[in-house]
Amino acid sequence: MNTIEKIYELYKKAYTVTTDSRTISKDCVFVALKGEHFDGNDFALSVAEAGVAACVIADRQDLPRHERLFIVDDSLKALQELANYHRKQLGLSIIGITGTNGKTTTKELVSAVLAKKYNIVFTQGNYNNQLGVPLTLLRVTPQAELAVVEMGASHPGDIRELTEIGEPDYGIITNIGRAHLEGFGGFEGVIRTKNEMYEYIGKHGGMLFVNHDNELLTKLSNGIRKMTYGETAEADVSGKILSANPYLSVEWNGKKIDTQLVGDYNFENVMAAICIGKYFKVADDDIVEALASYCPTNNRSQVIETGKNRVVMDAYNANPTSMSHAIRNFRNICSDCNVLILGDMLELGEESEKEHKAIIQLLKDLKFQLVFLVGSEFAKVASNSLFFRVKDVDDLIRYITLNPITGYDILVKGSNGIHLNKIIDSL
Repeated sequence: MNTIEKIYELYKKAYTVTTDSRTISKDCVFVALKGEHFDGNDFALSVAEAGVAACVIADRQDLPRHERLFIVDDSLKALQELANYHRKQLGLSIIGITGTNGKTTTKELVSAVLAKKYNIVFTQGNYNNQLGVPLTLLRVTPQAELAVVEMGASHPGDIRELTEIGEPDYGIITNIGRAHLEGFGGFEGVIRTKNEMYEYIGKHGGMLFVNHDNELLTKLSNGIRKMTYGETAEADVSGKILSANPYLSVEWNGKKIDTQLVGDYNFENVMAAICIGKYFKVADDDIVEALASYCPTNNRSQVIETGKNRVVMDAYNANPTSMSHAIRNFRNICSDCNVLILGDMLELGEESEKEHKAIIQLLKDLKFQLVFLVGSEFAKVASNSLFFRVKDVDDLIRYITLNPITGYDILVKGSNGIHLNKIIDSL
């Protein structure tokens, strides 16, 4: 029995793993990670003596021997191997979800639908990277019937690595857009990396759920078993948008679904959830109820009535694709009294100036007038515009405090690193 197998036998005592020494519980497995500003190995001995089943550490030969201490070469790699070993023991199906935009919303919608019939485990928040995916898999207990695992990427090979850890039976790419261009070396790198999901599913005889209206995804999925969704009647599961002012209403199979999602761009996310629900034989009425009941959180396309303004808060993240979608949708739903608060789109590398210029031109084409631009990237390309520019969100808060905004529809959109979520109390 190798080290991973020994740790796994101890893990089965409670089916609980943590990387935070403050959240240990009886019989859990603690994996000590080392970061730029912390070293979990510093707490290893005290954790081992606190009733955990196992404590996995690396690079600490100075610690005294303890029956609960397991020394490995790389603790993150050991965590990933433990998760993959666990996945191989599970007799359930896993749905892997990736994409540039909408993967978290799609994951939430799919999970809400499937939970109507199955005992499921799904990714919490955006735990979708090399650490989050293993932790999600290790939350799957023997009682679970399905798992929905979100997989994110910021560099080539990321999705390949995550699929090899999670071994999904089913896969979906929500879309492929222009995000994290700096890490991928351009848009072609984004396409290749996202396509690693399709490549894994095709190689292992799995099945895809594909947006029939997306020409690129249709092309990439050619030759792989799939079920399609979209607006066209040619899709296996089709629907249409009834309205999106501000909330999206969809007609599907003669049924009207009034969602709490803002924007017609959420249509494809809703249809993906319907498609997967149908495949897994969730009752139609349960699908409708799940989608109508789901309420977005975490600053993702939320409509917030502040008492002074109606705010569309979409400040969790931003890239050129999602930014343009949000702006166009806002033009369709907003009143004549409208304000845009837009933060920089980060991680675009050499494409940053061009992409920010394109957003400025879009604002001009759509004839927006009261626009606040937050961050240095927008500042570089908006010098000849009439739009209001500030260095950071704190400067904007100070300005709005002195010049209150009341009675407006307001779109707040920007990359998470700009921290536009801090502005809501001022609106």
